[in-house]
Amino acid sequence: MCGLNLELVMSIRPLKLRWLVWGFAAWAQIALAQDFPSRPITLVMPYAPGGPGDAITRVFASALQKNLKQQVVVDNPAGASGTIGTARVARSKPDGYTLLMIHVSHATNLAMFKNLPYNPVEDFEPIGRGTSGPMLVVARNGFPAKDLTEWVTYVKAQAPRISLAHAGVGSASHLCGLMLMNALGVKFNEIPYKGTGPALNDLAGGQVDLLCDQTSGTVPLIKGGRIKAIAAASAQRIPSLPDMPVLSEAGVSGVDINISFGMYAPKGTPKPEIDKLTQAMQAAVTDPEVKAKLEAMGVSAVPPELARPEALRAHLRREIDVLGGLLIKAGVKPE
Repeated sequence: MCGLNLELVMSIRPLKLRWLVWGFAAWAQIALAQDFPSRPITLVMPYAPGGPGDAITRVFASALQKNLKQQVVVDNPAGASGTIGTARVARSKPDGYTLLMIHVSHATNLAMFKNLPYNPVEDFEPIGRGTSGPMLVVARNGFPAKDLTEWVTYVKAQAPRISLAHAGVGSASHLCGLMLMNALGVKFNEIPYKGTGPALNDLAGGQVDLLCDQTSGTVPLIKGGRIKAIAAASAQRIPSLPDMPVLSEAGVSGVDINISFGMYAPKGTPKPEIDKLTQAMQAAVTDPEVKAKLEAMGVSAVPPELARPEALRAHLRREIDVLGGLLIKAGVKPE
């Protein structure tokens, strides 16, 4: 009898030890999550400073800083259609302290590069969507055409002589430009840049003719009189820009593109940290100050139900299917 009891005791002890270890590990994770963040967070925007993505990222960095009670530093490791900065985040320690803010290029780079050093779906933990923003077709000041109808006639006749800037192959402005040329049935002289900021600077300086890009970067320059607005690249007029025509009003159909920025963490970031970051993102999209800053750029904050991992994951998969397919159709060859 005593031997049996001893055997029971001996068999129970390892179980108790394992439960103690598991319990301590769970407690430690909870304690760490409660302390998170205990040091500054780096928010990577993998495009050049001064562009629309950079402006949006800095709005969210400020809001996250307020909500998380910790400094959030924006880093811009630009180049290679955003893959340099994105790869850096993918290789980062999955602890919630290095994050990625990115738009459609996260999806389209799968079609752009043969040996992409990361997988956009498998190597990241989605946190949530942040914005929904339409695109605008804009021109340098002095570009011939007093209205949209005249512009369509002119660009169809002069297409080979017209330069179309974009932020790099696979970028939002490149995709919008492809849609635009397909709809018009023309081929412009494409001028790629390393980010929208330099492209907008050259457009404002009169060195290139056209650009199709996000309202976040174009609207301030339109309001400042530095570039000319042509039309919205959307199915309907934009509520915040009611006087801006859409291309279909001049008989140009098939141009409808909307760009959403979302935030990601490296794969393996613990769920408590993801949950805390998601809560901060949801607080940001409902913050009146954030919404006002975004609206001044012609961009909308998404509803809080879209600022969560499941919504961003679904959005990414749709963009991979639809916009990645557009690049393939356009004959873009993976590098």
